[in-house]
Amino acid sequence: MVEFIPILFFLIVCLVLMAGYPVALSLTGVSLGFAAIGTMSDVFDTAYISLIPNRIYGLLINQNLFAVPLFVFMGTMLERSRIAEDLLKNMAIAFGKFPGGLGISVIIVGMLLAASTGIVGATVVTMGILSLPTMMKAGYKPSLACGTLCATGTLGQIIPPSICLVLLGEVISNAYQQSQLNAGVFAPDFVSIGDLFAGAIIPGLLLVIAYATYMFVIAMLKPAHAPRMLIDELDEGTNVFTALLKGLLPPVLLMVAVLGSILLGIATPTEASSVGAVGAMILALIKRALTLTVLHSVSIETMRVTSMVYLILIGATIFSSVFRGFGGDVLIEELLMNLPGGVVSATLVVMLLIFFLGFILDFIEITFMVVPLVGPILLAMGVDPIWLGVMIAVNLQTSFLTPPFGFSLFYLRSVAPAEIKTSEIYRGVIPFVVMQIALLLLLALQPALATWLPSVL
Repeated sequence: MVEFIPILFFLIVCLVLMAGYPVALSLTGVSLGFAAIGTMSDVFDTAYISLIPNRIYGLLINQNLFAVPLFVFMGTMLERSRIAEDLLKNMAIAFGKFPGGLGISVIIVGMLLAASTGIVGATVVTMGILSLPTMMKAGYKPSLACGTLCATGTLGQIIPPSICLVLLGEVISNAYQQSQLNAGVFAPDFVSIGDLFAGAIIPGLLLVIAYATYMFVIAMLKPAHAPRMLIDELDEGTNVFTALLKGLLPPVLLMVAVLGSILLGIATPTEASSVGAVGAMILALIKRALTLTVLHSVSIETMRVTSMVYLILIGATIFSSVFRGFGGDVLIEELLMNLPGGVVSATLVVMLLIFFLGFILDFIEITFMVVPLVGPILLAMGVDPIWLGVMIAVNLQTSFLTPPFGFSLFYLRSVAPAEIKTSEIYRGVIPFVVMQIALLLLLALQPALATWLPSVL
């Protein structure tokens, strides 16, 4: 009976989170409560509690995690200074006259905004407010418009330099080192956040191309579902080339500077994130949108998101320490190792677990709660760390988009007009979910899609 305590512990944590209590406090409170009961029952090793302060201190001085507030600042500055709004307007001018042009513009803008923001909720809400009225006015079918916006909002999980990949890269790196140390390798190889960024580029671009192709095909086969924009809806006085130059070039240059400096080894993710933060301020200054009010609101939002991330990280650290104190890591290892089918079955079970947890937990909780427990086991079984990180990111992205519980659907519902039915939002995302599942299968069959670019760089 004692060996099943970790499972009971995990289930109660999930139930408390589903009840709506704050994540960080839920993780900390339930964990310490179980530790206290376990200590009194003499089934818990209190040495794991004494390790917690050092582990928390290690998190607070972790250089890689300093990239989080800077990337959040960059994305929020692009959003609050109306750069994203200008980008959408200019992209619509450039592509609006083509079949599905407005939808493709929304996908491209969503990709850039998702990459810079990295937070699914922020991207979906922003794109919903900016793009949904425009798409509805242009005559787009509601389900197609909603599905496109939900799907592009989740691109923040896989398009670098996203917050998800920064956090996932740090956890995967630690898990990889742990798996090697457990195997007796005392000079372990390292996997950096930059490696995970590189691994995510090709899958992310494949997904964007798939979305855009789907939009174009729908526009060609069913023009009434994705009509071309009328001339009076566009700014006739603006040249297409000028619109592209004004709208697309500045944010793309910023992304290239940030991502290129990481991939080429010129800067660490933390250093590159500072370039991104300063670059976003310069863009806002050039567009005369950088005011004290904007700077204040961006700083407050950055502090709020960063505080949330660190509090959850501390709660997850306490959770994992207590979970290990009850022997939970040993239990998971035995379960995965004894599955028929070996590493394939173990990976499939972990992916299914993460997918279903994505219905009730945010990517930050899953990254810090689940990946540290299952990551070292899968990596010890020979799974490539970069491939695993990319698979988890795409898997979470799919989970956040899947009806009826996907977070992305709820975020769009909160800003969508009342005349758009929830069932239309659900119907609209189905094709995009199918595309993401297809990408997962493609990655499973062709791991080189994730591992080739990091090996070259």
